[in-house]
Amino acid sequence: MPKVAVGGTFQYIHDGHAKLIRTAFEIAGDGKVNIGLTSDEMLQKIHTIENYESRRAQLLQYLMGIGFPEDTFEVTKLNDPYGPSLEEDFDYIIVSPETYPVALKINRIREQNKKKPLKIVYVEYVMAEDEIPISSTRIAQGEIDRHGRLVKKTES
Repeated sequence: MPKVAVGGTFQYIHDGHAKLIRTAFEIAGDGKVNIGLTSDEMLQKIHTIENYESRRAQLLQYLMGIGFPEDTFEVTKLNDPYGPSLEEDFDYIIVSPETYPVALKINRIREQNKKKPLKIVYVEYVMAEDEIPISSTRIAQGEIDRHGRLVKKTES
C-alpha cells in the first residue's frame, strides 16, 4: 500500500491542483495520501489568501465532493517546506514544476539521514487558454477562472 505525499497552499482549488491531487490518489491506489497544506505563518502573501482553516475546509469539501473517502487521506499543516516527508516513510512525492526543487532537497536530507529517497512524480502545469499556467495568483488578479478560461474584462 503506497504512501504518497503532496503539498500546497490550495487557494482557489483549480485544475492544476486537481491534476496534482488526482495523480496522488491514482498512485496511492489502496494506500494513503498525505496532503500538506501550507500554514498561515509560512505564506508569502502575493495576494489575499484565505486563512488555513478556510483553505482546509475548502480542500476537505473538494476531496469529499469528488468521492475520496476520509480514510484514504490525511491533511497535515505545513509549517515548513518539508512537512512530515523528512521523517515519515512515504513512497512517493507528487510535485509541480514549482515544487520540484523542494522534492530534490527533501531527498538529499533523507539520504543524509539514512532514509530511502522518495520517488518523485513530476506533474506538468495545467495551461490556461492563453497557454500560461493556471495559478491562484492569476485567479486572484481576475485574469482567469479556476479552469483557466480567460476572464472577459468589461470596459467601464
